[in-house]
Amino acid sequence: MLTGKHLIAGNWVAGAASFDSNPAHGPSHAFSVGTPADVAQACEAAEEAFWDYSTRPAAERAAFLNKIADEIDARGAEITEIGTQESGLPEARLVGERGRTTGQLRLFAQHILKPEWLDMRHDVAMPDRQPLPRPDIKLIQRPIGPVAVFGASNFPLAFSVAGGDTASALAAGCPVVVKGHSAHPGTGEIVAQAIDAAIRACGMPAGVFSLIQGGNRAVGEALVTHPLISAVGFTGSLAGGRALFDLCATRPNPIPFFGELGSVNPMFLLPTALAERGEAIAKGWAASLTQGAGQFCTNPGIAVVIDGVDADRFVQAAKDAVGAVGAQTMLTDGIAAAYRNGRDRVAAGKGVRAILTTMCDQRNATPYLYEVSGEDWLADHMLAEEVFGPLGLIVRVKSPSDLHALARSLQGQLTCTMHLDKADTDLARSLLPILERKAGRVLVNGFPTGVEVSEAMVHGGPYPASTNFGATSVGTLSIRRWLRPVSFQNFPAELAPF
Repeated sequence: MLTGKHLIAGNWVAGAASFDSNPAHGPSHAFSVGTPADVAQACEAAEEAFWDYSTRPAAERAAFLNKIADEIDARGAEITEIGTQESGLPEARLVGERGRTTGQLRLFAQHILKPEWLDMRHDVAMPDRQPLPRPDIKLIQRPIGPVAVFGASNFPLAFSVAGGDTASALAAGCPVVVKGHSAHPGTGEIVAQAIDAAIRACGMPAGVFSLIQGGNRAVGEALVTHPLISAVGFTGSLAGGRALFDLCATRPNPIPFFGELGSVNPMFLLPTALAERGEAIAKGWAASLTQGAGQFCTNPGIAVVIDGVDADRFVQAAKDAVGAVGAQTMLTDGIAAAYRNGRDRVAAGKGVRAILTTMCDQRNATPYLYEVSGEDWLADHMLAEEVFGPLGLIVRVKSPSDLHALARSLQGQLTCTMHLDKADTDLARSLLPILERKAGRVLVNGFPTGVEVSEAMVHGGPYPASTNFGATSVGTLSIRRWLRPVSFQNFPAELAPF
């Protein structure tokens, strides 16, 4: 049952003001609007909880994470029902995303039971070393403190209340304060109920988790500027993320802001692959481009081809495949409006030619396909900005050397992809150093939608793909965002960390 309240340190708290949800279908519900006072209460409780929670054995934290996953699964039908209503996403997508969410929690529960995650190092004392002796030094990773997490609009579960940021922070030993996204407040509350049940079942301090519903920007601003918050995890727009990043940087005590802000995720079709498999690649691209109404930060919005008859065949195949996709419901009215604005911006670009145009209105999205020359693309930086939705832009360059020039012009990306055959190896080898400098993940003969949650995954990249190129928001390496190394010098065995 929905309460419409915030969860603050184990208590369900109503606000003086409320906002109504705006579901794609089904009933609307009223939810409390968060305030800076709510944020302060949650942050103070998180700081108090830190002294207990951060010192709990890894086995206890692992059991807590597994219990959260169990409680989420126990509410699976309820989560799916309201999640589909609020987001407009199909049932299968919500069920799959719930599996990803619980899978992340269980993965981190396993991860922290392995000593390797603490990166423990030991320099044994060398008292007789000349000209100076060396002390005994042990290094270990320690949790940083309370973490703020912002729920994402496009993933009501996997990047939201109990998503990867929350799972990795709790695994690290850091309490979490979540700002829920107003696009899916009911989904967020039910997940928070699951976390609350796990806290009680595992005897964790109440302040280890709080959920403040959205409703206005003051909540987010208060959260990132609160002096007890030690770091921030964010998935969202470039404009919103940059504003919060700047607030974190201008605090009296600046803190890291780990923002994942999206990218255009360009694909480079090398000549032999284009000639031999262009039509098949076009069909795969269309499926990836339009999946989930294109509402993925890894949506491959740009395909780069060398001009000629092979490019013509690719364009026609892409047009046919994309044109077969019907209207899809977008996550919010605002996202749908931004998609139409992005479409208009691309269509107005110099030298841009329409390949496929459709009609979309209100909360519906239909796909669009455009093409432009490499010269015109390089001359208009607006064409390299993300359009969040099922819109594809094909860039035709004149020669293989132009691929390098275009790649060098890219801003930071979450992903870059090369489609290649064996005969393209030398060209790929020369292109690779550029792409690996531009992106956090480089793919060969695949499509970037679908981010594996694993040990080796990087979901991040140079700015503006993310605000910290050394971090990832997906995979076990993401736990490092909430840890800092501490050295212990000449500690007796009874006090040493290991």
